[in-house]
Amino acid sequence: MVRRVWRDGARAGLVGRVPGRRGRGLAHALRPARGRAVSGLAAAAGREVRGAYERLRTYFIVALQAGVAAGQSSFIAGTVLENPQPLFAPAAAVGTIAAAIGNRIRRTAELLAGVILGVLAGDLIIEVIGAGPVQTGLVVALAISVAVIFRGGGAVMVQAGSTAVLLGTVSPAGPDIAVPRTVNALVGGGVAVAVALLILPLNPVRTVYRAAGPTLDLFANQLTVAARAVAERDGDRADAAMQRLEAAEVERRQTTEIVAAAREVAVLSPWRWRRRAVLRRYEHAAEHLELAFTNSRNMVRRTVALLDAGEPVPDELPAAIEHFGQSLRLLHRDFLAGRTPEIARSRAGLAAAEARQARAAGLGFSGMIVASQLCVVVSELLQASGLAKAEADRLAGI
Repeated sequence: MVRRVWRDGARAGLVGRVPGRRGRGLAHALRPARGRAVSGLAAAAGREVRGAYERLRTYFIVALQAGVAAGQSSFIAGTVLENPQPLFAPAAAVGTIAAAIGNRIRRTAELLAGVILGVLAGDLIIEVIGAGPVQTGLVVALAISVAVIFRGGGAVMVQAGSTAVLLGTVSPAGPDIAVPRTVNALVGGGVAVAVALLILPLNPVRTVYRAAGPTLDLFANQLTVAARAVAERDGDRADAAMQRLEAAEVERRQTTEIVAAAREVAVLSPWRWRRRAVLRRYEHAAEHLELAFTNSRNMVRRTVALLDAGEPVPDELPAAIEHFGQSLRLLHRDFLAGRTPEIARSRAGLAAAEARQARAAGLGFSGMIVASQLCVVVSELLQASGLAKAEADRLAGI
């Protein structure tokens, strides 16, 4: 009786079969799901590894610059100038290199301004009321207030406050740290600027390629995902593309920071002056690409609404989204190769033409918005390629 029940249950698929048998039980049914989970984890781990490698490749020069600047400033402050407290010099150098990519000159000026304000405020109060906990609080409040009066930013206020803390906590009989700290700030900032612009200047074009390339590819890839999702009426995939584009805002800001650093080096480093023309073109393009990225995210968000509402989707609409993504890649590669971006312009024009064809074929409310935004982003890309706004708008059909 028990054997018959087991056989009947096995036939119905309710009981797992013994391994090695021809039937498919519960354990066999779970294997595909387990395999998909493992492959998904492996793919995610691969993406993280590739992302870490790209970040290291982009920022390794910054780490190298910071190391060299810290060593040199420590040597100059401690050995050459015989400063009894040289630790702030390498700290200032590292802060200038790592915390102000693209604004090293301004960062050094802020560093010195903050230290000087802190020294002046600290000496003024300590000379009158001495040192101690209450005096430290007054010194810090006064130093930061003075920094605010002179329109100092966050870096100026931090340096003014930290210098005031040091002065307020040192007893009158202790060593004078005002002059050494000012000298250390000057040494650290000066060495950092020299390393970043003269000793180990980054290659601006290569750096922009490494930083901007993955970001542009990410945007282009997600536009491809969105285009296929629209073609296949897959709202979940379109939503995933939208989420990924919104998460990519961090990478886009990092790219903007790196482009600023490359521009600074191309302008100020005599070893990189020949790269200025390429960087100027890229800087002009970046202004319009910023708007293109923002409108692209809004466009993909509208594709989700389009699919959720079940609106009609002519074949030309997903094709237009796909071709615009391709034009982003082509524009970046043409710029860095020094070529006139004719192919990118042609692909962008094709995307605009397909968007107009989709509009003529009949679209719903969200579909019309997607088509209109496509024409807008095409115009921004054409302006980024060097065309005047009137010409870009005409080719985009705006």
